[in-house]
Amino acid sequence: MDYAPSPSDRVREQVERYEATGGREGGTLEGQPVVILTTTGAKTGKVRKTPLIRIEHDGVYAVVASAGGAPEHPAWYRNVLADPLVRVQDHDDVHAVRAREVHGAEKDRWWRIAETFWPHFPEYREKAAGREIPIVVLERR
Repeated sequence: MDYAPSPSDRVREQVERYEATGGREGGTLEGQPVVILTTTGAKTGKVRKTPLIRIEHDGVYAVVASAGGAPEHPAWYRNVLADPLVRVQDHDDVHAVRAREVHGAEKDRWWRIAETFWPHFPEYREKAAGREIPIVVLERR
């Protein structure tokens, strides 16, 4: 599959540095660790890579489709809905995972976990004003 780098200079450059150094460079956002989520574009079918805050609990990763509280879901979220077989890179470790959106009590539990990794999530939830921010768990295949 063809790789389509992000149109965002910041994202594209961070992914390049992260992958070239196993996360030793480009491995943080505002001082917090990130992972690289690799998806297949829902519209293009091309490989997409997105740095996201590293949320891990008991060996399971989760990613939050906050888009900084934007009114619309991020593109990577639409990609995982279309094809939940994705990849997560945590420094040098790359894992094939299945993405699964969580709901109800499971989502509440993941919100509590996620907020310990990224303190901005509560403000993003408020800013999203009516958009329910998805949480996606990444389970190893």
